[in-house]
Amino acid sequence: MTATLFRNARITTPIGGDAPLAGSDQGRVATYEKGALLCENGLIAAIGDEKDVLIKAEEMDVDMEVDCEGTCMIPGFVDPHTHICFAKRRESEFSMRLAGTPYLEILKAGGGILSSVRSVHEATEDDLFETTLDNVLSALNFGTTTLEIKSGYGLTTESELKMLSVIGRIARETPLDIAPTFMGAHAVPTEYKGNPDKFVDIMVEEMLPAVKEQGIAKYCDVFCEEGVFTVDQSRRILEKARELGFLLRIHADEVHDTGGAGLAAELGTVSAEHLLAANEKNLRSMAVNSVIADVLPATAYSLKKPYAPVRKMIDLGVPVALATDCNPGSCFTESIPFVFGLGVMNMDMTVEEALVATTLNPAWSLGLQNRVGSLEVGKQADFLLLDGESPAILAYHAGVSPVVEVYKKGVQVA
Repeated sequence: MTATLFRNARITTPIGGDAPLAGSDQGRVATYEKGALLCENGLIAAIGDEKDVLIKAEEMDVDMEVDCEGTCMIPGFVDPHTHICFAKRRESEFSMRLAGTPYLEILKAGGGILSSVRSVHEATEDDLFETTLDNVLSALNFGTTTLEIKSGYGLTTESELKMLSVIGRIARETPLDIAPTFMGAHAVPTEYKGNPDKFVDIMVEEMLPAVKEQGIAKYCDVFCEEGVFTVDQSRRILEKARELGFLLRIHADEVHDTGGAGLAAELGTVSAEHLLAANEKNLRSMAVNSVIADVLPATAYSLKKPYAPVRKMIDLGVPVALATDCNPGSCFTESIPFVFGLGVMNMDMTVEEALVATTLNPAWSLGLQNRVGSLEVGKQADFLLLDGESPAILAYHAGVSPVVEVYKKGVQVA
């Protein structure tokens, strides 16, 4: 048994409970101005005011003591929505968008999501792994210790399984906790544009059973949006996924109010993502059914679109999480500090609300709330030391990452 004492830290952590934090509790945190954390075998054995933790430490054989020198300690970030597994970047497409080229023209020029699909088809599994590994380790350096990764650039059974195999390897070969999500319903392939129901048939009858047999994916996600999958098509896919034992997520109402948020409430999905166009009635239904809103402000920033109505969500009692949406097209960032700053500065979240939204609530979104997301006895000692006095440094020191050290299960990993 090994024990490490981290002392002389300004600790701020969400306070967990039996549900994600929502409404007036969205910003519920505890602060210890001179705090300490005692870690034993990767788990938190004690946390709180230093004088109290020292009493506990005296009862144990402490192998190592770390002076945090008054820096701010917070939980490791949990990113609940990424497409960080891809083969090639789409930088030229970004320049085209800035020049005002419509997305349909970008598609005709060989860009868009189908460009990422082609590159994944062409990549070897090893090449795809190396590219994804670089992106994931960069996210780790920015403080992300738990990460959701979606497939969805395959759109064939073979390529989707290849992506999930890579995601499974990332889980085994990096320090991060990884939540793998199958998202074969990310787009309608070109050959099925005239008959998307046929692709839904393949999804339900072939792809989902194959993914279940492979045994890597924990979640199933679908892009419910105008021009992609309708509410009825999305319901069919998600109901089959639930029948097979997957937990459910949904991309909902990103561009148009198609009723995706209402479907999330109806099915009781764990989360609904994007939600820029979701109506108030469906947001209320999400609140009643405890569906977490995974909000993606860096995507709105990158696409120069209005931000999701986070203040309304919080007022309605919807639990809010923030995520990067890291992907090669609409939002290429793996930085939760950047997303945190956008939440505070552009969506009027308090620092405490943004902290909950980047730690504990996304842990609930990934079903890992008993292990990560807050610094509490019995949970993993996943935490960050920041170059600042409080989590406010994440928004205050704009354009940089104040993350100095990253710890996973009590061991420094970045």
